[in-house]
Amino acid sequence: MIGRRQQVALLLTAVLAAGAACQNQHRESGTRGQPAPPPAGGGFTLVASGDVLPHTSVIERAAYDAGRNGHDFRPMLSGVQPVVSRADLALCHMETVYGADGDYTGYPVFKSPPQIAEALAATGYDSCSTASGHALDDGTAGIARTLDAMDRAGLRHAGTARSEAEARSVAILRAGRAKVAHLSYTFGTNYPLPPGQPWAVNVIDADRIVADARAARRGGADVVVISLDWGTEWQEEPDRLQLTLAQRLTASATNGRPDIDLILGTHAHVPQAYEKVNGTWVIYGMGDQIAGEMYNGAGAQDPRGNESALGRFTFAPPARPGGPWRVTRAEFVPQLYDLDAGRVVDLNRAIAQGAELEAVRDRIRDAVLSRGAAQDGLTMAE
Repeated sequence: MIGRRQQVALLLTAVLAAGAACQNQHRESGTRGQPAPPPAGGGFTLVASGDVLPHTSVIERAAYDAGRNGHDFRPMLSGVQPVVSRADLALCHMETVYGADGDYTGYPVFKSPPQIAEALAATGYDSCSTASGHALDDGTAGIARTLDAMDRAGLRHAGTARSEAEARSVAILRAGRAKVAHLSYTFGTNYPLPPGQPWAVNVIDADRIVADARAARRGGADVVVISLDWGTEWQEEPDRLQLTLAQRLTASATNGRPDIDLILGTHAHVPQAYEKVNGTWVIYGMGDQIAGEMYNGAGAQDPRGNESALGRFTFAPPARPGGPWRVTRAEFVPQLYDLDAGRVVDLNRAIAQGAELEAVRDRIRDAVLSRGAAQDGLTMAE
């Protein structure tokens, strides 16, 4: 007899196969996916997702999907490709660095196959935050290897650097007619910053973040987005650092205009709350978009480590010249990395097609809405 978990896995396989077929049709017709209707008034949509954290099982799955000829992560992401590719701007978080010549490892020292950059770009991502606790798992060579691979894939990046000059630069991205600055910082790294190269990884410092945001604005950015690798692992509630820093950063303004327009959090391994703070949306933690079997601080396998909430925000242009771009619609998309299928799953879509995953979706929804975001207009995307 087939067990419930196997039934769900079989159904998800069918759902994902249908999505992959649809994706192939888009590729053959020369498109990346049918674009969503443009926001009224010349605005844009931005989506952002959680940690890409390839454990050994994830790496092995990508090798299997490539027919044991390299690694192919595109099938793994095919289930979310429709949501990601239809956005005007899509941001991911690359938690790990890339290894060299087959030297790929999972926990505790991560070195991932560089083909994952190609898959992220093919899925529709435009830029990845790279400042993370694992950014120095292979020293500065790992950083250089990672950013080189992203450059080859046409994927922008923010948070780590190969040179001091690169560390001073800002990733400016186009989203419709808006220029969006993407900045990235981490609470710390698992290995010390390299001697003489403190610029290799951006470390959280409130004064520096504000200064960088203001410099990006002076450099022409219409919207400033900050990615923060922060928080307490396995804790759904934001910790004191998150709450304090969110208050500080969102309160910062120049000539009455907020210096920061959106904050995207990663690191905690579980979905955390979304909240509007001082009028600015903050995602405390999006959870892990891709990860192997996860074990919490008590050493128990914890399914929350494979759950995440992709954020989607619709921005409208200023009501007056020189004014701020405003978020007019805020949504989240519950996701699951299915360990059996080796795929990222859009839960709403899977449930609509018969998968019995309502409990997982509801757990994510409850965490996301736990600080009253629904009252400020946050909704779960259909």
